[in-house]
Amino acid sequence: MKRSIIEGRAAALPTANLDTDQILPKQFLRGIDKAGLARGLLYDLRFDAQGRPRDGFVLNQPGFTGVDILIAGPNCGCGSSREHAVWGMQQFGFKAVVASSFGEIFYSNAVNNGLLPVMVSEADALALLDDAAAHEGPLPLHIDLEALTVTSPMRLSRFTLSPRHQRMLIDGLDMIGASLQYQAAIDAFAQAHWAAQPWLKDVAARMHAHATR
Repeated sequence: MKRSIIEGRAAALPTANLDTDQILPKQFLRGIDKAGLARGLLYDLRFDAQGRPRDGFVLNQPGFTGVDILIAGPNCGCGSSREHAVWGMQQFGFKAVVASSFGEIFYSNAVNNGLLPVMVSEADALALLDDAAAHEGPLPLHIDLEALTVTSPMRLSRFTLSPRHQRMLIDGLDMIGASLQYQAAIDAFAQAHWAAQPWLKDVAARMHAHATR
């Protein structure tokens, strides 16, 4: 599904180096599918050792139910490569994460799953965190994927996104879907390749058939 605009309500979590084990702790990775990951999102920040909600944590505060954008500190999503961190954020309801920098694998996982990583300058990230802290309740944000801008009531910031990732997110494509857009060119290359070197086609299958005679 195509989308170029995200209108949302943002919560600020200024923690630097928020890693994937903090985003989705390992004890919530025991299932064989993606179900139920929202329960574990930021669990040790949201709950104490007895499982009681921490009143001071932003997502537990009145008015922040249903926020769908996170403004994070630098190097968000560093640490292990677990894709569950992205899945958990999406199941919780997040559509985008704004930060000055991201862990490389987390960033790729986010794009591939349709979670928008909004990478703004360090100055803009700090300003948005300050705006969110000063604002009563969640901070309204308007994110334009075509213009690559994020707008709050206080400011307009620009963010960076490669053209390939921009088109994937606008068109709702993962890496496989993006690759399949080149299906005709892939088929043409394969046909030309086998025509020029027919002795290489299906070598493994022919060798297997020969060995099992």
